[in-house]
Amino acid sequence: MTNRKIVVALGGNAILSSDPSAKAQKEALVQTAKHLVKLIKNGDELIITHGNGPQVGNLLLQNLAADSIKNPAFPLDSLVAMTEGSIGFWLQNALENELAKEGIEKEVVSLVTQVVVDKDDPAFENLTKPIGPFYTEAEAKAEAEKTGATFKEDAGRGWRKVVASPKPIGIKEITTIRTLLNAGEVVVAAGGGGIPVVKEADGTLTGVEAVIDKDFASQCLAELVDADLFIVLTGVDYVFVNFNKPNQEKLERVTVAELEEYIGQNQFAPGSMLPKIQAAMAFVNHKPESQAVITSLENLGALIESESGTIISKG
Repeated sequence: MTNRKIVVALGGNAILSSDPSAKAQKEALVQTAKHLVKLIKNGDELIITHGNGPQVGNLLLQNLAADSIKNPAFPLDSLVAMTEGSIGFWLQNALENELAKEGIEKEVVSLVTQVVVDKDDPAFENLTKPIGPFYTEAEAKAEAEKTGATFKEDAGRGWRKVVASPKPIGIKEITTIRTLLNAGEVVVAAGGGGIPVVKEADGTLTGVEAVIDKDFASQCLAELVDADLFIVLTGVDYVFVNFNKPNQEKLERVTVAELEEYIGQNQFAPGSMLPKIQAAMAFVNHKPESQAVITSLENLGALIESESGTIISKG
């Protein structure tokens, strides 16, 4: 089946492994582009999202290290925008070069994207997303007094700043994204979950100190462009139950109801596989005739040829 509208959510391992330099990340995305172009060669229309967790963390450290009256550190919404721009450029460039090699005439555009969240989202009261460096308890208290930020102890490793992780409810640039898709262009959007903004009483949008989960932002985008397929890329070809146990089992074709049962059994890690599965389920529930797939970047060719990967359907 070709001419499908597909949203592909890239996992962090598609961009950054152990070397955080710009050179290494660009090289990783050259390999990533080779896999993504297989979908374009197949005749599919592509919207690509990506993570930015390590990159925004590193940029935050750089800002804090240079923070002074003359050179003040930037707020989190601006750091998200900066990483969305840099990763978008690297990915756009890599895809354009790969398309040229394949003789495919298509434009690629990366769009700095504002993702709307509800200012009354309970996430703003219950801060859960750790960002930035580790502090001792004394350092965290001093930093909290100085900046007004909230710090929490993180798994015995020290204290870290925590911010809200609200659910996305809209995408400001969705009309532009649809226009680009209708023109046949490949679109990179909602990178790092997008820049979190809230709508004020006068209708204006304001950036907020928050991090939106990239899988939920990708799901929101997939719904708004009426995608036929939502692909969430991760480090494994399949989702497993009883993972790393003698009775582990890979899930090839699975329904939303079956996944709900597995979630009830705590089969999926909360900070890792669970949000990917929840985002895929939400997309399929929204558009029951569609499918979602969770698989690895390297398995994209096999997905095209033989529907390899964990394929999620409504029923």
